[in-house]
Amino acid sequence: MDTVKEPNTFNYQQTKTPMKLGAFSVSLSVKDIKASKQFYENLGFTVLGGDLKMNYLIMKNEHALIGLFQGMLEGNILTFNPGWNENGKDVDPFDDVRKIQQHLQQSGIKLTSQADTNTSGPASITLTDPDGNVILIDQHR
Repeated sequence: MDTVKEPNTFNYQQTKTPMKLGAFSVSLSVKDIKASKQFYENLGFTVLGGDLKMNYLIMKNEHALIGLFQGMLEGNILTFNPGWNENGKDVDPFDDVRKIQQHLQQSGIKLTSQADTNTSGPASITLTDPDGNVILIDQHR
């Protein structure tokens, strides 16, 4: 009897292919975005994106990225952006967040939010690591 594999399954562990999670950053919940901006500028970070008037900034120092978010997050979040590099530029190929979601679910990892598998393009998922750290995988394209 032949074994039929589901058409949309992919096992990273069997292929030893790493997931392409994209750019990594730490999203920080800050009390005073102007004070935090000044602090991180003193550490050598420069503004890459965001809007101070909207209470969020993305800052960069070499390959390190941090997001500063005032009044938007509960706690700090580890963030990955499939399809982007650390400059916010498109990369190809990349692993769609739905493919990542499928792999995580098949690996027994519980997601706290899921992407709609009937869609394409921008979507996100969240999960929590064993120590309670929130992870956001946020695809913008």
